[in-house]
Amino acid sequence: MPAELTSLLYLGALLISTGCMLLIDWRYRLFLFAEPLRAVLVLVIGTAFFLLWDLAGIALGIFLHGPGPYMTGVMLAPELPLEELFFLLFLCHLTMVLVLGSQRLLETRVSRR
Repeated sequence: MPAELTSLLYLGALLISTGCMLLIDWRYRLFLFAEPLRAVLVLVIGTAFFLLWDLAGIALGIFLHGPGPYMTGVMLAPELPLEELFFLLFLCHLTMVLVLGSQRLLETRVSRR
């Protein structure tokens, strides 16, 4: 596999996973497609929180970035790769879809009884 493609592998996997999560969200109208403005606000706040968490960990020397063949090499800050931003967005979206999907499943089960 060419080095150019290899260096985009992790970011590509994150983008594909995000796309799949968006499809689930759209199909069941769980989060972004249920209340878009509120959802975007929650995603921005959640992602900002985890970015600040990462930056604090970097400042304390806890989090370090190691070079890897599957990373783009684009850094947003020292020790903070571009992929981390996309991972945090995915993580926050995944969490909300899981929470709201579970809540809907439980409500459906209770209403059937």
